Amino acid sequence: MMSETIHIAIVEDDNEIRQTLTLIIDGSRGFSCKYAFPDGESALASVANLPVDVVLMDIDLPGKSGIEVTRQLKQECPEVDFIMLTVKSDDDSIFESLCVGASGYLLKDTSPADLLTHIKEVYEGGAPMSSQIARRIISSFRIINNPLSERETEILKMLSRGMNYKDVAEELFLSPHTVKTHIKNIYSKLHVKNRAEAIYKAIKQKLI
Repeated sequence: MMSETIHIAIVEDDNEIRQTLTLIIDGSRGFSCKYAFPDGESALASVANLPVDVVLMDIDLPGKSGIEVTRQLKQECPEVDFIMLTVKSDDDSIFESLCVGASGYLLKDTSPADLLTHIKEVYEGGAPMSSQIARRIISSFRIINNPLSERETEILKMLSRGMNYKDVAEELFLSPHTVKTHIKNIYSKLHVKNRAEAIYKAIKQKLI
């Protein structure tokens, strides 16, 4: 049983969604939702002066985006937690939101029960993510940790399809010498000695 009430504000331009979320949250024990804003500008003018613990923030808002509003509000009230609640699942939106200070990222198809659980989770110091978002983040970290350059990855993919140095050079409009230099760098970065080892290791580490 929750011993204290979590105060939530909503920033959502869709009237029906905003009203539905407000009713669900405010009607649930341990939660209070007395503040709901249709755009970022009205939220910026009020949230910092309200007794709010968690803000549910849409991204696609008229005027300032939810990401920009979160960035500004997080600077004004760093103690408030922000959860992005959006239909957007592209990498840029996810990482920009997290970079400006969002503590959670949920998609709008999150069930009411799960939404309440996630609000409580972020209030207690967690960082809730929809499973689809968590998978994208993990996938992106794999890409970030790829030691190969974009060109090296492209060449290794071509080699894995059975192409030889000459074929790769012609396909990419490079000289055979340049291709050999790239391959030498690939071997060095992956700590392997030949093409087979490079392809095996790259596939195993999900680099290609």
